[in-house]
Amino acid sequence: MKHHIEIYSEPFYLRPLLISDLHEIHAIWTDPHVRKYLFDDNIISLEAAMVEIKNSLQSFERHRYGLWAVFLEKSMRMIGFTGFRNFHEPPELQLLYGLLPKHCGKGYATRLARLMIKYAFEELQFNAVLASADAPNAASICVMQKAGMKFFKRVNINGLDTIYYRVERRRRSRPP
Repeated sequence: MKHHIEIYSEPFYLRPLLISDLHEIHAIWTDPHVRKYLFDDNIISLEAAMVEIKNSLQSFERHRYGLWAVFLEKSMRMIGFTGFRNFHEPPELQLLYGLLPKHCGKGYATRLARLMIKYAFEELQFNAVLASADAPNAASICVMQKAGMKFFKRVNINGLDTIYYRVERRRRSRPP
């Protein structure tokens, strides 16, 4: 891969999802805790998971972002994912994250969101980062708030009450 972007930030190791991750990421994406809000409680097929991985790899090649596999450095077992993906029509690039249940409640999702926001601003020169969550997903809304994002809008998408948060890159003041 031309842009194999690895990120090390205690206690995490992140690298782009790879084809070889298919079964491991599929197990995460079909975990009831993860899929409840990510895939609207649908169990996606292995084929659909493969499409997600391939789209992510293409995005890394073109734009230097996509979906990263998240590992704890000491165990090197995948515990979740994070990154940027387009949602809806017209496409909106959004931050997303998900962790297996045993890794929730430890501040990991907030740290991952902050890490991705930093990457978006410092490496990709994004002007803003957008994320959304289903209104009942209080944990994800809390993560967005703790990551420094501010309420942006609330809309109905395909019958789901969806809350958006956004953070803008701080402009450095110029000397006089």
